[in-house]
Parts: sequence; C-alpha cells; structure tokens
Amino acid sequence: MTVRHDDLRVTWYGYATARLEATDGTVAYVDPGRYGVLTGEWTPPGGGNPREAAHPRATDHRPTDADLVLVTHGHHYDPDGIERVAADDATVVAFEGIDAGDVDRDVKPVDELPFDVVRIGEADHVAVDGVGDVWSLPAYNDPDGPHTQDDGSVLHPRGTGVGYRFTLGSAGTSVFWPGDSDALDAFAELDVSLFLANVSGTVCMSAPEAADLAERMDPDLVVPIHYNTQSFLEADSAAFAADVAGRSVPVALDESS
Repeated sequence: MTVRHDDLRVTWYGYATARLEATDGTVAYVDPGRYGVLTGEWTPPGGGNPREAAHPRATDHRPTDADLVLVTHGHHYDPDGIERVAADDATVVAFEGIDAGDVDRDVKPVDELPFDVVRIGEADHVAVDGVGDVWSLPAYNDPDGPHTQDDGSVLHPRGTGVGYRFTLGSAGTSVFWPGDSDALDAFAELDVSLFLANVSGTVCMSAPEAADLAERMDPDLVVPIHYNTQSFLEADSAAFAADVAGRSVPVALDESS
C-alpha cells in the first residue's frame, strides 16, 4: 500500500528504504538497499510468511528514477542499492563521515559513485536544483540515554551519521528521516509535515520513544519504517500506530508493497 500525503506518494520497501514521489514527478529515496529489500532476496526473520512479519514483500527493484538519494550513515550505505534507484542525473547526498574503509562490507567509496555526490556535515543546508532543500541534523545514541550497550558504549556515537529534513515537490512538502538515532530533543523542534519514524528499538529509538517524539513534533502524518527486516529490528507496528493515533497524530502503515 503506497501512502498518499499532500502531494507525495510514499512507499516503504523494507529496512531503511523509502521512496517519495511528488505530483510534479520529483522522486527521492532515503537510505536505499541492504538486506535484499531491493533485490528480492529478503525473507522475514525466522523464514516465515512475509504477511506475518508486518513488512513489505521483497521485490527485484531497479527503477533508476531517483532525482535525489539521501544516505544517513555507513550502516545504511549500499552502493548497489543507490545505483538501482538513482537516475543518471541524480544527486546523492551522503554524510561526510561515511568511509568505505570503515564499513564492514566490501563497498565502493562514496566519491566513486557515478552521480553528482554532495558530502554533507552534521548541521548543513544544501539546495538541490530541481528537487528541494536538504538540511542535516546530528543523529546518534546518547551515551547517557536508553540505548547503551552492556559495556557502556553506543552503536551510533555522535559523528556517525545524520538525519535529514528535506522538502520535495512544487508544494515543498517537508519530510524528516532521523536515520539511526535516539529520539533527540532537537528533533521535536522541527517543523515537519511527514515524519518517517524509525521504530526498531534495539539500535535506535523504540516505538514508544518514537511515539513520544511524534506527539512533541506534531507532524501532519507519521509513517514508520526500518522495522522487522531483521530479527534485531522487531517491532509491533500495529501497537505503534495505535499509540500515535491515541495521541491525536495521524499515522499510516505501509506493509504491503
């Protein structure tokens, strides 16, 4: 089910991959690829029925239609996924801290991608011709927060990645994707129409934390992504949606693409 919001159509393909298309034909993807979500190889945790996993069906997807691709951090960096979705004249905005040498996979360096690549810092603004405006925000696990590991470290220390607030389409609809982060106070101050909520819990904000953030942010719509693709991303999306709706914030699930 593709979600319609203002002049946007939003489709979640699995993991952190979401496609947003405006009525003027402009297309953006956030964090495309990984774990087979764009190659048709994904199976639910435990190998069960995809319908029981509250997750989109796997698909072999190579549209090469994106005008804009946003990559938040190294865990979500997948050159093959980017090349599957990006048009020849696409702009790829990637956090400057992504280093292929630090990624635990054999990947092409960001600057070798065959597109117009813009490296962005933790708090930068980029205007992408023909697409819209992109703002980056620090995204991380607070070492004094709820997602520390047993040894006191965090999986996403500050400087690992960013979230993106961006606008798309002739109407300039604003979207926020936090990437892998705690529900930071700075996020609640954003003026956002669409909040793509990360609800996977173990590595970043949990569903209750994302619902609290959604209530504080008060967007026009919340669409959760980044859950159930792997066992460590398990989340009860129906419970999340009920929680958010109970706070008088509109919410929609996209689990049947």
